[in-house]
Order: sequence, then structure tokens, then C-alpha cells
Amino acid sequence: MDVKHIKAFLVVAEELHFGRAAERLRMTQPPVSRLIRNLEREMSAQLFERSTRTVRLTAAGEALVEPARNILISYQLAEAAVTAAGQGEIGHLRLGFTGIATHTLVGRLSKLVRNTHPGIHLSLQSSSFALPAMDSVADGTFDLAFGHYPFVPQSVSTRTIAEESVVVAVHNDHPLASRQSVSMAELRDEDFITLPPNPGSTTIERLYTLAQAAGFSPNVAQVAPDSWTILSLVGAEFGCSVTVSSVPRNFTFPNVSFIPLDDAQGPFPLLMAWRKYDDSPALREVLRLSEHLFPTSSGSAQSTGDDESELTQPNDRLCPEGP
Repeated sequence: MDVKHIKAFLVVAEELHFGRAAERLRMTQPPVSRLIRNLEREMSAQLFERSTRTVRLTAAGEALVEPARNILISYQLAEAAVTAAGQGEIGHLRLGFTGIATHTLVGRLSKLVRNTHPGIHLSLQSSSFALPAMDSVADGTFDLAFGHYPFVPQSVSTRTIAEESVVVAVHNDHPLASRQSVSMAELRDEDFITLPPNPGSTTIERLYTLAQAAGFSPNVAQVAPDSWTILSLVGAEFGCSVTVSSVPRNFTFPNVSFIPLDDAQGPFPLLMAWRKYDDSPALREVLRLSEHLFPTSSGSAQSTGDDESELTQPNDRLCPEGP
């Protein structure tokens, strides 16, 4: 028994006439009769009583009508689901992100995906450090990730969606709070609050690099588990912290001022990353949507797989974030 048998049975049951049923099925009458006979043989039951003048359902035939309709509906739903999946209309993607400022970015993308492709489900996973998220993209744990990545494996494609600068967070009453910019040398005697030491933290690495260039080693007075805690401690006058410029553009923290930090190393690129040869239609569609929300940062290098080489670059530029 297959869908052809089910369709033929339901049409004959509705028409109670093999000639009219054949017309609806765009077939001749003999093949329709063979389909019904095959179905009856398969079901081990007579489904229609036939005479030279009339065709009517038997009790077994009447019992089959509703289940046959359900089978056909299920088949049509399955067919539609497969078609939608192939077109990127449905799917399940795992998205990783690092740093508090990427929360805004992820929120905007999630809203757009929900509004335009409600069949695509995004599972969200936050990480304190960039490299674990990049490793998760490379090994297939994540389908997509946002963050500042010092190293990108060859199996991963990226594009730069913003260029971030380094800022120092200080309490509002700090002597430097009103400055337009500050050098690292001026922070020699400050107490710093950082994330736990980890090779995946780009801001920690930048802090130590800048301090060494200024001739000192930073005094880390407190290690905190996440950036929210760090900035809360800054607001409590516990110390200062190095973060990225999009944090103050997207969030307000009580009693905290952010000052641009002179940085000869240049900006942090904020990257969107995915597996280069991932052929998921849902991922391809989310990448397409992201191009409109987060255009490739002007003047930034871009590394993509073959299918994502052409990216839109609207004039309005988003400044995403994330330490």
C-alpha cells in the first residue's frame, strides 16, 4: 500500500464511480481498478461493492475512509516539511556567543528569524571566553557563533560585522572619569578586575600586552566569573577593567564611566563564524538574514565559504559588542 493506492481509494469513495474517479486522477479507468484491487488484496478485504450500475462502499471500505484521509494528510505534511527544510524555512540551529554586548546582537537576530522564519529554532548558548565557542563551531557543537576570535581554524568561515575599540571602565568618581582618552601608562597604579585567566579571553590578552608595552604588569585585584559582575564591581569602586567600545553603546551600568584607551594595536574585529562546508539550508538562510542586520564592517577583511561570498553592505552600520 502506498500513497497512490490511498489517493485512488479516497477519490473512488467520494465519486462512487470509477469513470469519474479516473478523470479526477487523470488516469484511465483500468489502472484505477487495478489500484483498488491491489489495495483490497493488501487489506484482505473487499472495499467496494460493484455492479454494472452502482458502486458503493462496504463496511470495510467505510471503516478505511477516515484512516486513509489521515494517512494522506500525514504524507502531505511530511512532504511540506521536507520541502520547507530544503528551502531553509525550518530547522534547528545552535548559536554560541561570548560577552555581554553580543547579547543585543543575538537578540536582534533571534527576533528577525522568529518573525520571518518561525520554523527555524535557535538554541542559544553563552560562553565567557571566545576560543571555546570557536572550537564548538569547528567540531559541530555550534552551527553559528559571535565573538572576538584571535584564531580561526581553516574549517571555519567568518565575516567581520564590526570593528571594536578598547575602553577602560572606571567609577564615575575616578580622577580619569571625565577624560576624553587615557593611555595605558596612566593606569599603572590601578587595581584591575578581570575574567579568570584563559587563553580564550581576547580582552585579558590585550590588557597584558598593552601593560607590558607601557612597562608594567597589571595588578589584578579581583577575578570575576563574567563581565556583568566585573562592571558591577567597577560601579562599587573595587577597581577598573578593560572592555570593548560597544558595551557602553548598548548597556548602562550605574556609576560606571567608559574612557577610550589609547591602543596602538588597533581595533578588535567582531566576527560571525560558521563551518565553511555546512550545507544546512536553515543556516544559509540565517546567514542571509544576518547580512541585512549586521553588514560586513566597512574596510574589514572577510573570509567565507563559496556559497557566502557575496554579502550586502548597507550604508547603516551596526556597532555590535562583546568583551
